[in-house]
Amino acid sequence: MASRREFIIKSAMAGATVGISAKSYARILGSNDRVRVGCVGFSDRFRSSHVPPFKALMKEMNFEMVALSDIWNRRREEGKAFIDKQLGSDVKVFNNNDELYASKMVDAVFISTADFQHALHTIEAVKAGCDTYSEKPLAETMEDNRAVLKAVRDSKKIVQIGSQRRSGPNYHAAADYIKSGKFGPIVMVELMWNVNQPGRWRRPELVKNLKESDVDWKRYLMNRPFEAFDPRKYLEYRLFWPYSSGIPGQWMSHQIDTVHWFSGLPHPRSVVANGGIYQWKDGRKNADTLTVVFDYGPLNDPTSGFQVQFTSRFSNAAGDTKELYYSNGGMINLDTNEISSTGGLREREAAAMGMKANLLQPLKLEGIKVETDANTGGDSLTFNHIKNWMECVRSRKEPNAPIEAGYQHSIATIMSNAAWRTGERVTFDAKKQEVLAGGKVFKY
Repeated sequence: MASRREFIIKSAMAGATVGISAKSYARILGSNDRVRVGCVGFSDRFRSSHVPPFKALMKEMNFEMVALSDIWNRRREEGKAFIDKQLGSDVKVFNNNDELYASKMVDAVFISTADFQHALHTIEAVKAGCDTYSEKPLAETMEDNRAVLKAVRDSKKIVQIGSQRRSGPNYHAAADYIKSGKFGPIVMVELMWNVNQPGRWRRPELVKNLKESDVDWKRYLMNRPFEAFDPRKYLEYRLFWPYSSGIPGQWMSHQIDTVHWFSGLPHPRSVVANGGIYQWKDGRKNADTLTVVFDYGPLNDPTSGFQVQFTSRFSNAAGDTKELYYSNGGMINLDTNEISSTGGLREREAAAMGMKANLLQPLKLEGIKVETDANTGGDSLTFNHIKNWMECVRSRKEPNAPIEAGYQHSIATIMSNAAWRTGERVTFDAKKQEVLAGGKVFKY
């Protein structure tokens, strides 16, 4: 087994994002052209986490923010003022994406709109000839998920899904360690994401002041069933299906993505879920407490595989976030970035069955703990992820989180949502690309 020094060196190399120095740009066709970027949806995420990395990198990499599209008049005004001040820009403001793309003035866009809109806005962008940085969850229905996968593949555009763990050195090191065979087969994964925040995903002051005349409500709904204007469903959409699945789309999509990445499996074989609205009786329709149990393994061999358990609650923060991968020989803890023999097969227990002990050698994964507050602007994984996207826009190489990563995490997200809403054991029909709850196609 490799020494700790050898492992750390390999980890650092594995975790590096696609490296393109400013001097190497000259070797790339069209690299001297300035990349003109637009903001689709002036959100908290864009302001706090997309702008800081872009600001730090734009000059060296010859990118420029030139446009902003938002269907809310307040966000258009605030967005222009903020971007112009932060980036020294004079962005042109558009009332909607049709106007933006008709202008032909953008080559790439950041998409950080409502959860259910990410796939549809990505389709609009690539069909207009733009590369995209598209926030997760990529899609909340299989109809949208299938459509965005096809549109991106047909377009051959660079699309980075906002699953920033894929640009973390510690995650690359863990992936390499598992795929090397040294960890052994995964036997269990435990995922956790707990907060105690009554205001999480709430915007009461904005809700109180938002009028229908301020926004383009019909355009907001896109392909969702029509209903009367509701400021909560515009501003607090994460609490309401079918605009968001809530916990699965917002939080679980990050952690379940690493399961697909580390295991090489495209989706769960089956999902069951339980939970409810136990603490925050504020009219929401999405759970404030949820436990999802997945069965993963080879799709053609139901006799082998492993279980994944995801649990999340809004009512007590104990435990915070956890990502624990287990094999027969020990554990990878991505909260502490440690590989250990914890729980591994000890000599006494092994000897009783004529077996040998199986205990992993302790190792440290170089990297930082994931920042769970999405809007700090100081998250180095998001910085690395946006840098990787910008580099790939230049090089035309596949980014760290390509469209397939988003498609796969969306399957798991949709299956989890379906399992909770229907109370059924949910499966995935790979041929038809449909989520089945109790044998029936799940939609809304």
